[in-house]
Amino acid sequence: MRINDWPLGERPRERLLEHGPGALSDAELLAILLRIGARGRSALDLARHLIAEFGGLRGLLEADCDTLCEQPGLGPAKYAQIHAALELARRQLKARLNRGEALTSPDATRRFLSAELRHRPHEVFCALLLDTRHRVIAFEELFAGTIDAAHVHPRVVVEKALARKAAAIIIAHNHPSGVAEPSQADLAITRRLRDALGLVDIRLLDHFIVGDGEVVSLAERGLV
Repeated sequence: MRINDWPLGERPRERLLEHGPGALSDAELLAILLRIGARGRSALDLARHLIAEFGGLRGLLEADCDTLCEQPGLGPAKYAQIHAALELARRQLKARLNRGEALTSPDATRRFLSAELRHRPHEVFCALLLDTRHRVIAFEELFAGTIDAAHVHPRVVVEKALARKAAAIIIAHNHPSGVAEPSQADLAITRRLRDALGLVDIRLLDHFIVGDGEVVSLAERGLV
């Protein structure tokens, strides 16, 4: 059965308009982007199949165009639609930061960092540089690859913060494995950077670890 034949209250687009996007599942949101299904599947059935086929939304969004287009009913146009929507979300969040808005809660920071880092296929270590009112001065990607104490250099982080005249800093990195729990290496990096930044009177406010569907705040756990 096509989605257009469903009762209005069950259609993803109508549910979004009535209840807001937060009320929809990943599959329902994806179905709105896909618009039409394939081979007897509704757009929602196709969306559910794709999420299952790629092991979740993260795997789907990381798939390249050739891989995605191997799926029945998908082609370059749908690949472009999905990635255009993803990029718009990233840019909207970054635009808010570029206006110098203050990061007033861990949740606001989580949303931005999740959009930036969740779907990266490799580890990326970054920093949000803040002024005295916790408004964002800059977002810097500092290191990539294996993120451990041997590869994250406090001197580089301190120099970036001083160059931007930051009063405080939030650091973050992703776990491509999808598991956001901090490792002993993550805790060691946090302590080293906290101590190095403290020598120049810059506060380390938090260290976020971005996984698949979860962003862990070390400050909330008392680990900063």
